[in-house]
Amino acid sequence: MTGDPALELARKVLDSQPFSRLVGARVTAFGEGRAILEVDVRPDLLQQNGFLHGGVLSYAADNALTFAAGTALGPAVLTAGFSIQYMRPAVGRTLVARASVVHAGRRQAVVRCDLLTVGEGDEETLCAVAQGTVLAADPARD
Repeated sequence: MTGDPALELARKVLDSQPFSRLVGARVTAFGEGRAILEVDVRPDLLQQNGFLHGGVLSYAADNALTFAAGTALGPAVLTAGFSIQYMRPAVGRTLVARASVVHAGRRQAVVRCDLLTVGEGDEETLCAVAQGTVLAADPARD
């Protein structure tokens, strides 16, 4: 336990997502326009050449973007869209998605996410960069 109520709530929200549980994702930081999501690299998350599958990187970017935006827009948010640029194959022991809000208004936020892998010697390698727009969801509307 961290004692941080916002982080604990973010962890509960992530744990409520079956796919997040499937990949073993965890929120390690949350608040003030930022979120960090981590996924341990496992053999079942690799593609045929031994690199972490691009879909796992995209998943991590999408969720980290949305969690970071939620710190600015509130808990009911949805990703409107995002783009990702892969720069090098993702190899290492842990994938880290570090997202931060670039700009937030009342109804939407623009968020950037750096995706890095951490190797056995704790060295970090930037593998991809994502940017997206996240919208405040209105539960009263369809």
